[in-house]
Amino acid sequence: MNKGDLINAVNNTGNFANRGAAQAAVEDVLSCISQGLLDDGKVQLVGFGTFSVKERAARTGRNPRTGESIQIAASKNVGFKAGKALKESL
Repeated sequence: MNKGDLINAVNNTGNFANRGAAQAAVEDVLSCISQGLLDDGKVQLVGFGTFSVKERAARTGRNPRTGESIQIAASKNVGFKAGKALKESL
């Protein structure tokens, strides 16, 4: 399922007047999750899961084409841990 499919699925619930309203709702939810990660570093949706910011340390890597050692900078990524209800539904 991609973003367009998600918007269509939300629209098909019948709770929105049109696809534009469903799209706005999906965009708002994704925006709030992003903002929550920026502000708190964690967004917990009970029964669904937890999004959190994970930090990766700087490390030495290797260029696969030349074999040369390179420095890979530290970075931040988003992690997701599924909640109990989500796990059980699968």
